[in-house]
Amino acid sequence: MFAEERREKILALLNQEKRVFAKDLAERFQVSIDSIRRDLSIMEEQGLLKKTHGGAIPPAKVRQSPPPPDQRYGDGTPQGNAIAKIAASYIRENDTVFIGSGSLSYVLLKYLPDQMPLTIVTNSMRVADVLKERDWVDTYLIGGRVKPSGNITDVLANEFVRQFKFDISFITGGGISEEGVFVATPEVGAFGRAVAQVSRRRIGIATHHSLGNDGFAKAGRIEDLDLLITDQDADPEAIERIEALGVKVIVAQL
Repeated sequence: MFAEERREKILALLNQEKRVFAKDLAERFQVSIDSIRRDLSIMEEQGLLKKTHGGAIPPAKVRQSPPPPDQRYGDGTPQGNAIAKIAASYIRENDTVFIGSGSLSYVLLKYLPDQMPLTIVTNSMRVADVLKERDWVDTYLIGGRVKPSGNITDVLANEFVRQFKFDISFITGGGISEEGVFVATPEVGAFGRAVAQVSRRRIGIATHHSLGNDGFAKAGRIEDLDLLITDQDADPEAIERIEALGVKVIVAQL
């Protein structure tokens, strides 16, 4: 079988199964893992797939709509929970913290220190609704136009957030790579930049699904993060590229 034919079959498998592993492909096509890795590298250069640790997944679109609220706000994946648990450990008593509207941000609420006095500012009605039951947390909701998702990211919100100063902000997005932090719309990107500007410490949180991906609207530079927390399934090469820019990366283990 010629290499071109093998790559066509790999692409067909990827389209069908949504994920392939180099070891399985090597056994299937009776070639070395190095040959498969070269195939995957060539296919990634052609935009046909995205390499991951041990295999490949379909390429991410530049612009992806966030999942609907009933899917975004839930218990989270094992990887997301591992990341959120580490992220919450950086919060100290009497901190003022910004927690946004991403799915990982919502998972983070489960791991907030119990009975520890905190001030939390959010642009998510869902986050505020959870926090209002905790009398040891002073909760502030950013004002502005409420979107169907219950999130607030318009021009009013952008101006509103500049009235605050945060000890920590937790930053996430649909794509986080050496190119920056990316979100779905320019409006959300502008809001994210405003949050970063008033934060003393910026902690990025991203599962392997978004790490290494670019996106449509840039919310900030990766170098502006003081720390990035991801999970053990993240692409090691993507981590290395981010670390090369001086950002400390912590990998959460399951």
